[in-house]
Amino acid sequence: MRRRRAGRVALELDGVHWRVVPEVVVGRCGLAPGVELDRPLLRTLARELRRAEAMDAAIRTVARRDLSAERLRDRLGARGVRAAAAAGAVAALESAGVVDDARLAGLRACSLSERGWGDSAIVSRLEQEGIPAAAAAAAVAGLEPEARRAAALAARTGDARSSWRLLARRGFAPESIEDAVGTLDEGR
Repeated sequence: MRRRRAGRVALELDGVHWRVVPEVVVGRCGLAPGVELDRPLLRTLARELRRAEAMDAAIRTVARRDLSAERLRDRLGARGVRAAAAAGAVAALESAGVVDDARLAGLRACSLSERGWGDSAIVSRLEQEGIPAAAAAAAVAGLEPEARRAAALAARTGDARSSWRLLARRGFAPESIEDAVGTLDEGR
């Protein structure tokens, strides 16, 4: 074994270069000069390599964009990472606080609310992003009341009919729309 570059170790078999692996894999497998690579150790080495590759892929994925645990598992699966390795990587990132569905739900709900979306649209969008329903509902409960947001959006449009249409398209509840705009007469 020779240190290749930071965090990586070059493994040799009978004095011939074999492969380069992460230091963490070497430590978990108990590899050292003179240790015989038998079948059980090779199986452990393969499992730890898959685990390390899954963690590396997960970290690269969440470095670009916050994702829910479910969405991260899906992305890792699409990259060919085995389900067990993906689940382990996601669990490790959740325990470290890197992947946090409740935090993500709160941030996304706030962002969607500021862009003029109603509660049902926000919950729907969060669930599409793989956020559990309970976390989505809790995030929406922490927002400014929907009726107040609807009134502010309706005030920008001015016209009652166009306000109704806009607010309905944006996922506001009929009660919130009525509070903000009033009822529309059928005869109009």
